[in-house]
Amino acid sequence: MTKPQSAPAGSPEGDDTLGDVGESAVLARIFPRLPAASAQLLGPGDDAAVVAAPDGRYVVTTDMMIHGPDFRLAWSTPHDLGWKAAASNLADVAAMGAVPTALVVAIAAPADSPVALLEGIADGLRDGCADLAPGCGVVGGDLSVSPTLTIAVTAFGDLEGRTPVLRSGARVGDVIAVAGVLGESAAALRLLFEGAVDADGIPDARLAESLRASTAAQLAPQPPIAAGPIAAIAGATAMLDLSDGLALDAGRMASASGLAIDLDPLPTAEALFGGEDHSLLAAFPPGAEIPAEFRVIGRAIAGSGVLVAGVPLEKSGGWDPYREWDSAAG
Repeated sequence: MTKPQSAPAGSPEGDDTLGDVGESAVLARIFPRLPAASAQLLGPGDDAAVVAAPDGRYVVTTDMMIHGPDFRLAWSTPHDLGWKAAASNLADVAAMGAVPTALVVAIAAPADSPVALLEGIADGLRDGCADLAPGCGVVGGDLSVSPTLTIAVTAFGDLEGRTPVLRSGARVGDVIAVAGVLGESAAALRLLFEGAVDADGIPDARLAESLRASTAAQLAPQPPIAAGPIAAIAGATAMLDLSDGLALDAGRMASASGLAIDLDPLPTAEALFGGEDHSLLAAFPPGAEIPAEFRVIGRAIAGSGVLVAGVPLEKSGGWDPYREWDSAAG
């Protein structure tokens, strides 16, 4: 297994900035670091990539990471950023029951950013794909300038002849199960805000490094990507990626499926309301053999909304970038 690195790979030209080197030279240094995709027929270097779609269909999703609301450079290494950008998009593909095949990555960064920043992001993308979705790679993208570091990823996936697993397919009587962690990313983020800021509340890289072992779930998550296709093959009726918290995302499945989801009691509020775990929540028919990657945490019942041990939730909190973002906090 390729472990997320605590620091980006070094470069003998590490003092160069994007503005010094220019787009063409930066891309020439990044391309060799990016992973090739098994499905690519034509990779980076032309106006567009060409990717095989053996199924005749493909799953596609996109997501952005923006400095401030989504990450802090004082806490995350460039390698972390590439890894997390890959992981969050791979999880959305897996939640459809598909196998991730290719990523397209666009990055906008300040002109005075070191080229080593982008090299580290490329290394994180490479290692994240290799560890979480072998065969998936980066087939193209774009590079631009912006005062705020922004990473946008579009991911593609192969259904391999299967019907996509939608969040709207759950039925009353289904078993609700999860693959992956619950609340660990939110707990890690809380720890960073409590223990990795200086006296003025400014994120501190040195303090963040001292908490590295306890905050990896936030900085470099490892969602169970392979569990998505496994769930589809096992007959999952509905599935989604837990990016915004169990309560909020279970509510989305319940609403889309026209029923209620009754969850078992959970040990912490973060397990219920914390976001960015990128675990997979799935519904399986009663009597189905639940894949080993999943554990049962509830059931689908008649009604609406989300309950815990039969009691309706009074709130449905979870990650919302508009509600949570405080521009004054940086």
